[in-house]
Amino acid sequence: MAQKQIKVTLVRSVIGTKESHRATVRGLGLGRVNSSRVLVDTPEVRGMIRKVDYLVTVSEV
Repeated sequence: MAQKQIKVTLVRSVIGTKESHRATVRGLGLGRVNSSRVLVDTPEVRGMIRKVDYLVTVSEV
């Protein structure tokens, strides 16, 4: 069975955010504004997204 995937896009700058939030964005593989990554939908990834939900958008793939 194929694993469910989600597309995460950085829509706001990390300038002025907490260092731990910047590290989370880097951990998701996002660098610049409007950069995107397709990731496997796991509880760990969902937790990272929840932490920086004000910086990213999520869509189903």
